[in-house]
Amino acid sequence: MFSNKILLWPLGLLCLLALPVAAAEKPTLPAQWTIQQAVRFSLENNPDMKIAQLRMQAAASAVTAAQSTYFPLVSLSAGYTRTNNPMYSFGNILTQGQFTQSIDFNNPGTTDDLNLTAQAQYRLYNGGKDKAGIQAAQDRKNASHYQREAVRLRLGFAVVKNFYSIVQARENVQARKSSLQAISASLQTAQARFEAGDLLKADLLNLQVQQSRASENLIRARHGLELARRGLLNLLGLQQQKIRLATDKQTKQAIPQKPSFEHRPELAALDASISAARAELRQAQAGKLPTADIFGSYQVDKGFAYNEGSGNSWMAGVKLNYNLFDGHRTSAAIAGARAMLGQLQQQRHQLELAFGYEIQQAQLALQLARQRLEVTRNMLQQADESARLSRERFKEGVILAADLIEVENRLTDARVHNFMATASRHIAIAALRKACGLPQFSATSAMANQQQ
Repeated sequence: MFSNKILLWPLGLLCLLALPVAAAEKPTLPAQWTIQQAVRFSLENNPDMKIAQLRMQAAASAVTAAQSTYFPLVSLSAGYTRTNNPMYSFGNILTQGQFTQSIDFNNPGTTDDLNLTAQAQYRLYNGGKDKAGIQAAQDRKNASHYQREAVRLRLGFAVVKNFYSIVQARENVQARKSSLQAISASLQTAQARFEAGDLLKADLLNLQVQQSRASENLIRARHGLELARRGLLNLLGLQQQKIRLATDKQTKQAIPQKPSFEHRPELAALDASISAARAELRQAQAGKLPTADIFGSYQVDKGFAYNEGSGNSWMAGVKLNYNLFDGHRTSAAIAGARAMLGQLQQQRHQLELAFGYEIQQAQLALQLARQRLEVTRNMLQQADESARLSRERFKEGVILAADLIEVENRLTDARVHNFMATASRHIAIAALRKACGLPQFSATSAMANQQQ
């Protein structure tokens, strides 16, 4: 009983030590998310980034595997045999150094052999195939690095876009609430005027219908806000956590002054893939060249059934190989590698065209967002003042309920369009930075965000 307690103490201690380690693996979530925190968190916890990191590790392992061809192959083997086959028995006798003139060649008897062999082989030349293979693996590793950077760009832009979509959806909810409150207040005034005999029932019913529409629009706006929040959670690699956005602490994104796609990681990844394809073409062409190997072995043979003989031997040499005909396999491999290289080169040209068009789209979207923002600001000011005057005139009985409903709808539309234009400008800047291959926020912005 006492010994069992002694054994349980170390086990309990290990369990206690494991608890804080397991708890530390969970990422710490901020109470309020700034846009910089959201981008940084997604780059650390989104599954796409983890998949890209694992691909880099796999590419690094491929480089190590390719470099193994620069080392010799060394092997050890051991085996025990027992036979009465005349040929093998006579071979065992010779190997163990036990041959005598009295041995019957046709019936040497039963023999056994314990064999221990050490072998080493090194390829001296293979037409540059190994060197090309190492270069191809290294290029594939570089390509995986740039592909990870491309994932970072896409993910950062997606987070920024979704972040401002939430801001836009939240402002849309506020606009729908304001509209519903304004209609409800006007409806109370209309009810009082109707009871006083100063308003037609049709006008009262029109306001009640408008109140129902405003309620429906508010429900739809709240649904859109919830969908946008779920989308951001998905980008953050989270599931059902509640998130609150700190829109007052966000850092403005700098607009690229000279937009260019030269720094896009996708192009760098494709250039690395083209370099790997050239190396693979050289690797395939090496199949038409000879190979040369140097080899050596040392073996120990021990017998127990035939006078307990034993013998040691070694062998070394150089081997030259050349394929005269392989059924056109090497030629097909060369043709395939050359076609793959041409395909990648055409893909690069296609990518350049696509990136140039993407920058033009982002620039036009930013220009449009600026113009819309200026127009919607003026429109919102005018609609707000018009709604204020119309409400006063409706209280005095100067305008009809239909006129008031039209004014309230214009005010709501002006608010929604202004929010959309503001969010579109932020998203257009983020799209332009992505099109130029730039991160959404500089290192200075990230450091400032950490200090807040």
